[in-house]
Amino acid sequence: MAQETIFLPFLALGAMTFTVLSLIPIVRFRAVSAGHVRGEDFALGESARVPGRVSLPNRNYMNLLELPVLFYAVCLAFYVTGTVAPTPLALAWTYVGLRAAHSLVHLTTNTVLVRLAVFALSNVVLIALWVVFAAAIWSRAT
Repeated sequence: MAQETIFLPFLALGAMTFTVLSLIPIVRFRAVSAGHVRGEDFALGESARVPGRVSLPNRNYMNLLELPVLFYAVCLAFYVTGTVAPTPLALAWTYVGLRAAHSLVHLTTNTVLVRLAVFALSNVVLIALWVVFAAAIWSRAT
């Protein structure tokens, strides 16, 4: 298996992050144009006047920068150590799929229990990815 394949889910999550980032100014400009908020409401982030639907893309974007840092790190670690194999690759794609599902729910229906379930499952997959990496390194070290 080509070690570079681990960068495919890595790139997919990066593309999704940039897509969500691009939604932030679109939603904000629409809200300002509609008179729901003023530009000054974003001067120091988001004031209390900013409606939840306007702040959702920004919150989702922050979600895509928090825990996924560990995903990027473990993908790089698999590559650097030459331990990319079918199991970590499948787990990486599963993680990306679950993060996409989380963003989709968060940015559309925002059904909290569904969003929580998908988020929690993505975290379990991320932990599994780290456990598989630790096992690969452990087996090489012993």
